[in-house]
Amino acid sequence: MSLFPIFIKLERRRCLIVGAGNVALEKITSLVRAGATLRVIAPTACEAVRQLAAGGKVALELRRFEEADLEGQALVVTATDSRDVNRRVFLAAQQRGLLCNSVDDPPNCDFYFSSIVQRGNLQIAISTAGESPALAQRLRQEIDARLPEDTAEWLDNLGSLRREILATLPAGSERKALLHTLAERAVCSSDECPSRKLAFPERPERKKSSRTTAQKGTVYLVGAGPGDPDLLTLKAADLLATADVVLHDDLVPQAILDRAGVGANVISVGKRCGSRRTTQQQIHELMIEKARGGASVVRLKSGDPLIFGRAGEEIEALEQAQVPCEVVPGVTAMFAAAAAARKSLTDRRSASKVILTTAHHASTSDTGERPSFWRGSLPNDATLGIYMPGRDLRALAWDMLKAGLPADLPCLVMSHISLPGEESRSTTLAGLGDLDPGPAPLLILAGWPLAAQAEAVIPDFIQTEFFEDAVGLER
Repeated sequence: MSLFPIFIKLERRRCLIVGAGNVALEKITSLVRAGATLRVIAPTACEAVRQLAAGGKVALELRRFEEADLEGQALVVTATDSRDVNRRVFLAAQQRGLLCNSVDDPPNCDFYFSSIVQRGNLQIAISTAGESPALAQRLRQEIDARLPEDTAEWLDNLGSLRREILATLPAGSERKALLHTLAERAVCSSDECPSRKLAFPERPERKKSSRTTAQKGTVYLVGAGPGDPDLLTLKAADLLATADVVLHDDLVPQAILDRAGVGANVISVGKRCGSRRTTQQQIHELMIEKARGGASVVRLKSGDPLIFGRAGEEIEALEQAQVPCEVVPGVTAMFAAAAAARKSLTDRRSASKVILTTAHHASTSDTGERPSFWRGSLPNDATLGIYMPGRDLRALAWDMLKAGLPADLPCLVMSHISLPGEESRSTTLAGLGDLDPGPAPLLILAGWPLAAQAEAVIPDFIQTEFFEDAVGLER
């Protein structure tokens, strides 16, 4: 049988070990080291396991295993001195679709523990599919003896240089070849490192202190931009690459999350389409908990943190908790949308103001009622950027028309700004209500600088009762 080798992130995932003797101790220690939330069940426990429990490393329950103990677990290990118990645990786990390892019992295993050679973030795992753990240990010793002790430092420097290359050089065969070449060379942290000069031959000399490193115990509210990783600021990329913990919104794409450092704890705290998987209060508590625990924390927000990103609430919570914080601005969606459309947001002939607004308000989320979106009249010489406009574009158009905005005001509806699936549709304010909103996330630009991209003809529906009611016109 061919096995599929895999490295799994178990930090904060619930794992179960049945057994608490010397056989189980090695597996318990390995899972604790991986950061798993570990539950240990056994009638008796050896002293070392009791000490781990006393130190809060594991939750120890001195009793016999019950099948209900498997509920909610991500991984199961059974390491008792009873083959019958091990077999029972294995079969019960299989019935629930859980992967289970029965120590020293290959037929009752979904996976095997490997012998590990480790140098920092480098791990070499050796498995014999349970045929001979002794051979795996022998090979581990031989590899360990041959592997240089400074491999961990070399890998850290190589990883740092790789992230810098990914953030700076365009994708393609040349960048790929460079990364393979660097993997065969010595890499150090010095700016005089020959490998660094090979990667950036024309880069002017810079002081080592010019790079930004995330500091322990500090929270950084970082703008991830509209989605394109190339639109990250250099400071944002540096902090993302060096942070211990990254708390990100749902709208931050995987291509940006991939810039996080190796070993960083990347946690989604997103809230989309009214679904609150993580409340704002829980986000506050998580930031404070991680920072107080000594971690450097990047709170990664789509666009710019200060533009409808709840940064004010999070800054206030951090200041009240006396946790150091710093805000790193990003490219907000309105600017990226204008750039994608190649339209200036201001024009001395038609628009001397820019207004950023949103159709989503915290004050209305509890009641579910939707009050008039616009408060009073709006200037005609302004370009509007409407964030989170919602799916009911007809109601939005109604509010804007009632506020006195002209029916022929050019509008541009954009989604997935700066990403490969970007879409844009032109219309007028009068036609906005009949437009299919398309895929989220959405942003609407409205203003006279967009005139060349908007449709010149106002749709027929503006002569309907809807239009007349909205703007108070007579037939």
